[in-house]
Amino acid sequence: MQIAIDTGGTFTDCVYAKEGAVKVLKVLSTPDDPSRSVLEAIRQIAQSEPVEVRHGTTIGTNALLERNGARVAFVTTAGFEDTISIGRQARQHLYDWLATPKPCLVPAELRFGVSERVSAEGEILLSPSDNELEALCRAIRASGAESVAVSLLFSFANSQNEKLVADALRDGPCGSDTLVRPQDPDVLRDRGSRDSYRSDKSVQATQTQMSASISVSHEILPEFREYERAATVVVNAYLAPKAGGYLHRLESAIRDERGGALYVMQSSGGIISGRLAASEPVRTVLSGPAGGVIGAYRVAKLAGFEKIIGFDMGGTSTDVSLIDSAGPRTTNEARISDIPISVPMLDIHTVGAGGGSLAWFDRGGILHVGPQSAGADPGPICYGRGEVPTVTDANLLLGRLDAELSLAGTIQLDDKRTRNIADEKRGALSSAEEFAAGIIRVAEAEMEKAIRLISVERGHDPREFTLVCFGGAGPLHACSLARALGIPRVFVPAMPGALSALGILMSDVVRDYSRTVMIPVAAEQVKTFLTDAACARLESHFSDLESKAGSEFQQEKLNGVASRSVDLRYAGQGYEINVPFGPNMFHDFHAAHRRRYGHADEGRRIEIVNARVRMVAGSEEISMPKAELGDSRSDRAIIKQKSVIFDGKRLETKILQRDLLSPGNRFEGPAIVHEYSATAVVPPGCKVEVDEYSNLIIEV
Repeated sequence: MQIAIDTGGTFTDCVYAKEGAVKVLKVLSTPDDPSRSVLEAIRQIAQSEPVEVRHGTTIGTNALLERNGARVAFVTTAGFEDTISIGRQARQHLYDWLATPKPCLVPAELRFGVSERVSAEGEILLSPSDNELEALCRAIRASGAESVAVSLLFSFANSQNEKLVADALRDGPCGSDTLVRPQDPDVLRDRGSRDSYRSDKSVQATQTQMSASISVSHEILPEFREYERAATVVVNAYLAPKAGGYLHRLESAIRDERGGALYVMQSSGGIISGRLAASEPVRTVLSGPAGGVIGAYRVAKLAGFEKIIGFDMGGTSTDVSLIDSAGPRTTNEARISDIPISVPMLDIHTVGAGGGSLAWFDRGGILHVGPQSAGADPGPICYGRGEVPTVTDANLLLGRLDAELSLAGTIQLDDKRTRNIADEKRGALSSAEEFAAGIIRVAEAEMEKAIRLISVERGHDPREFTLVCFGGAGPLHACSLARALGIPRVFVPAMPGALSALGILMSDVVRDYSRTVMIPVAAEQVKTFLTDAACARLESHFSDLESKAGSEFQQEKLNGVASRSVDLRYAGQGYEINVPFGPNMFHDFHAAHRRRYGHADEGRRIEIVNARVRMVAGSEEISMPKAELGDSRSDRAIIKQKSVIFDGKRLETKILQRDLLSPGNRFEGPAIVHEYSATAVVPPGCKVEVDEYSNLIIEV
């Protein structure tokens, strides 16, 4: 049985296929140890069956945002130790005089230099001596480092010196005791506690794996740009003990208890084995949101919508993405917590506004929402333990959520407690309802700004797109955002609260391979390039990458299909555009450059900067249930009428149970659509139709 599990800040969402139908289970997350909620979900779903678990995890993301990863030693070419701190000297907040950069992940005392040098052409000019490598091992061992990041100058052109350093750290003079063992509380937790599924042997194995955590740049990112490459490798080393240790333990538990296997969602939109994800956790920092993008793309395309804006609002944050007819966009220029990460990622923009985002007043009495979140513990006030108002509490106070209808089938909302605490916390506002309306307006303004950033500010007209909303809280706010942005249509998929997990279930196994090649192509060579010697050189790079990809997929017993692409730029430019490799690649580059920058120069010399290979092994297709369109009447789905506040006015509103809606049903707002995984708000004037896949199509 295949089970997709997406761990969020409040709920852990599970999607699985059983008896020909796709089903959903939501359990409360366990932030202190996410594996507990994952294993509990598996027990409820599979009982004694063997399972293949596909997992979207926030471990890496949270470790970066909260800066609680490993103590990392950074090894680079002597004289360049501080490049990881200096960076590009670019100010992220140009006009904020008080903006203070976050501290470097590697403190000065953990930066080490090696006397070695490789030329830009890959020639070995100086190699490190055995004595120096031995001294390096001793220095790192004495530093108390929990993991090591190795990134030498021009190692992408020739990795020989970097291999010498990595081999010395792994197997050299200091042996396996080079690194201290990290005091990971998850690893050292009492064996007899609730995590008793871990045997002493598996804990010891995890400690050994983490004590040997060494990340090497030519293995993770063999591309130019020293700072970005070093930063990416440092992030991998920073996450490896915590995220890698978590994945090792979870994989062991699934294997030992279920005879199953673990796969993990990557930021690029494909899954990889748990073993690989544990060694390269930098590839998983947008693991959960990536599942949402793939899910939104697949279900919207099935319903006939190609140009969409994905709006994923969960308990802690909101993730937005733009997808056109070319499919989900990837980028190699992402920044997470002000750190550049240059492995392929889906182009996702995240803001700290979710259902659990806390409302607070500053010293001037101005209302703010987020980025702090109530999470799963203590959660919103209405869950029974929280003490600070959240966006979820505001929706309850306005009547958009109903205390008589449980969330996820288990959580009963406490309306009285929420109203009492909101009255205490409302400040100078006249009522709890006015406080709630203010919370909603502030949160939606932040989300609207995020959607504008990925659409209007990048030259896209929102009026040409459909807003696909998902996550537990997405359908509550989608229609309001669509109206503010001029988006004509909102698409609420079936199972919106678990769409990220559904996307993970639908994802293919994907691995990306790359290499910097720096091949110049004169304008007069463009037409004959595929028969030139330069193309033969490029072909050899592609062959090497494909050979490596094929070997790794064969080890996983997978049949992969390789696709090639290249990063191109005009000579003298600083950044590249990725296009598919083939006879039309130069034409495609000029066209893409013209779209992005408004001009192209077909007479200018072009540089082929990076060769890229993506290996894909297709997953078993998940079929979505389809039905014939029927009667337009939706009366039988109405379970009650109640008063709901819209734009400051109380309106009598029908509450519909989504399970009782049928394809072809139509109705108008004001209405609230309640279901197991989410609640959708349909404001006055909006028209809703249920399509053949049971999606809600809302014309705003």
